[in-house]
Amino acid sequence: MLTDEQLNKYAHVLIWGLKTARKGRFKKHDIILLQYEMPATGLAEVLYERLLQLGMNVVQRMGLTYRMEHSFYKVGDKKQLVFIPPGERQLYEGINGRIFLRAPQSLTHLKDIDPVKIGKVLVSRKFLRDILDERENRGVYSWTLCTYPTQELAKQAKITVQEYTDQVIKACYLDYDNPVDQWKEIHKNVTSIKRWLNSLKIKYLFIESKNMDLRITPGEKRLWKGVSGHNIPSFEIFSSPDWRGTEGVYYANLPSFRSGNYVEDVRLTFKKGSVVEVEATTGKAFVEKQLKMDEGAKRVGEFSLTDRRFSRIDRFMADTLFDENFGGEFGNCHLAVGSSYADTFDGDPKEMTKEMKKKMGFNDSALHWDMVNTEDKTVTAQLTTGKKLIIYEKGMFKY
Repeated sequence: MLTDEQLNKYAHVLIWGLKTARKGRFKKHDIILLQYEMPATGLAEVLYERLLQLGMNVVQRMGLTYRMEHSFYKVGDKKQLVFIPPGERQLYEGINGRIFLRAPQSLTHLKDIDPVKIGKVLVSRKFLRDILDERENRGVYSWTLCTYPTQELAKQAKITVQEYTDQVIKACYLDYDNPVDQWKEIHKNVTSIKRWLNSLKIKYLFIESKNMDLRITPGEKRLWKGVSGHNIPSFEIFSSPDWRGTEGVYYANLPSFRSGNYVEDVRLTFKKGSVVEVEATTGKAFVEKQLKMDEGAKRVGEFSLTDRRFSRIDRFMADTLFDENFGGEFGNCHLAVGSSYADTFDGDPKEMTKEMKKKMGFNDSALHWDMVNTEDKTVTAQLTTGKKLIIYEKGMFKY
């Protein structure tokens, strides 16, 4: 597992991520919510002390064990499932930062739970996410998260725990004397690519690979975002398109674990912006139920591309955070069904209302599910001038 030195480096990178995500607006005695799962306790302890040293007020919470989570869904009645603890809203309305340390001890423990029940819980808690989104838009809150290696993650990725740990170390640049310097350099390089992408007047994007033929409509007043500090690691450059213009076939060749379920080889066919057909080698029924969670669940909320020159991730990790940042030979793209990101609006996010989001084709949903494709692909931009421009090929932006 991670050594004390590596834990300290990981903590420094996470704090860099949190500060970068909020553009350095933290002040002494801001409230930071530190959430973690049991195996990540050691990293949480290092972060707790470091945050106190920085003058932050830290609220510490360990998440449910996988047995507790299973009991919650299996035994809980309708009222218990949607119960919001006293003070939860007040906490979310007051925190200035959140660090979440993912360290799952099981990825399949909810496979016998009806996905509809899981969906109802997510919908009941969506208002809390909306509070945080609104606070982030006002610049008073930011977040970051990471993954801590566990036996379960290694098992599902079909490698040893040490091999999994080594991949985490490599992906987060923890093998460097000062990993934060590496992240600052990546941030600088990706900022240049985003500036280039945002200068293009794109009408449509065409994504083509062996198993994909998809058209994405970026939409009006959109920005490409990425490497903002929100995820560690993160190399993706993404935007939230106008969901109404999605047409064609998207294929996820990397498997996915979600809500205790495993899905593989998911193929989604879009027509007039919505999924009209689902295929999957494994987990088709689960996918279909997820897409019925609410009205926006069957629409696109995000489209993303990762440049292989930055990402050192080169294998399936059974963890979306790593898989959506896959580098390898051809980089990756991922498409998320469900909620969009308001911060991709080219304007003041504080001015965004629900009516504006709807008018501009920003999707709204309790679901946000990233599905990853690592095939060799070409992404071509149809510009408003009528010209076509290849912007991504062989896993790299053509910048």
